[in-house]
Amino acid sequence: MPNAYETTLKDLDALRSATAAPWSDDAAGVTRGDTPIAALVHTDAYADNSHRHRILLIGGLSGLSSEEDAAAALAVLDAYASSQRLRNRIALSAIPNANPNGRAGDSAADGYPPQGGFFNHETDPESRYLWRYVGFMAPDLVLEIRACDSADGVEWRYSGQPNPLTNALGASPMDADGGLLPALAAGVPNGLGRIPGLRLTVSPDAAAVELSRLARALDACGMEKSPARTALDVRRGRSPLDVASALVPRYGDTLDPVIYTKGVAISGRLRYAELTGETAAFAEGVESLVAPYLSGGKSWFAESAGGANHAGLVWCDEMHAATGDARYRDVLVAMADLYRGNALGEPPPPCDPDYRTEDFFFSGALMGRAYALTGDASYLNIQTAFLLNAGIQQDDGLFWHCRSSPFYWGRGNGFAALGYAETLTYLPESHPNRPALIAAHARHLAALE
Repeated sequence: MPNAYETTLKDLDALRSATAAPWSDDAAGVTRGDTPIAALVHTDAYADNSHRHRILLIGGLSGLSSEEDAAAALAVLDAYASSQRLRNRIALSAIPNANPNGRAGDSAADGYPPQGGFFNHETDPESRYLWRYVGFMAPDLVLEIRACDSADGVEWRYSGQPNPLTNALGASPMDADGGLLPALAAGVPNGLGRIPGLRLTVSPDAAAVELSRLARALDACGMEKSPARTALDVRRGRSPLDVASALVPRYGDTLDPVIYTKGVAISGRLRYAELTGETAAFAEGVESLVAPYLSGGKSWFAESAGGANHAGLVWCDEMHAATGDARYRDVLVAMADLYRGNALGEPPPPCDPDYRTEDFFFSGALMGRAYALTGDASYLNIQTAFLLNAGIQQDDGLFWHCRSSPFYWGRGNGFAALGYAETLTYLPESHPNRPALIAAHARHLAALE
């Protein structure tokens, strides 16, 4: 027999399938019990030029009964889906139950803004996921839904400052109690800007009436973009060079340990310097940074070094070009030579025999550069065979993490995309494997849209 959350998911799927609302399925995160936190995302949720007000509905945070909150949230979604007028005015996305494994009084109702533990919090990952998800979406308004038994208990409350919309709804101010909405409306959440909130306490029977009230209030008062959305719009309008200039002061000034995260940053600094005419100055800084390694006074790698460490040398070709020092070329080519000698049908020796997506990038970052430095096409042949023999791209275009892990890892698909991009950057138009790689890469990128 399905549990309450499974029933909610079934109802949500039926609503999405039966409605004209342009929703797609998503997950806002996972609970401590590894349950996906289901979400519906409107196609205009991230659109730059939509005329609709972007609202994110959230249920399940009252700490009293997340199941009852979810039922009220579903009633609001149904009312929205049934109204052409609402669909025209509002781009409504939703997380009907943000705390599906929660218990009465559980911590997803408070503790905002969450402090630390965003990577692996042991007791309260839900609030971390929710906080970040709201920040990524940057809606104009967060609409929290809480359940009550009858129309007598209907109530509107607002977070942040009063405005014509809150006045039109007769909303009362919320207490600054550590809840999600007050925290989003204060300070600079997620480093972006404030997001105002409304909390509607409503019974399922009264959901349509209250949503119509919201529509009338929007007709009369409108709604401004949230400061968070405005901040993202400004960021989106930056040029690539603007973004690089903000990153250069923070990254690429250390190489201990030698690993891809540090090496890519150094490469980025050198590419930035080439664009701004500062190559000599930036190369001099890198020279002083890597001098102990080049002189032999310091070992490049520990004994357990693998592809992640080898890819920390992706800046060597840029330093060779900037300085003419053959030692940079020789170091990178020596690393690339470690990838020779694999048996037919096996990945290059430093790579995991299970064909992990990380290695797509680690090897691709080296082999193409080694070819560019030497003209030896065997490096390209090793890399292209590795990608084409992996066998972990699925029918939908996405990549499993590896052969024995049939899961779609977000960062792993990023590694796959970068590995293909690095390989194709150096692969001549005439290479026989280029069409197959382009086809796989294009199918992957389409799946990621």
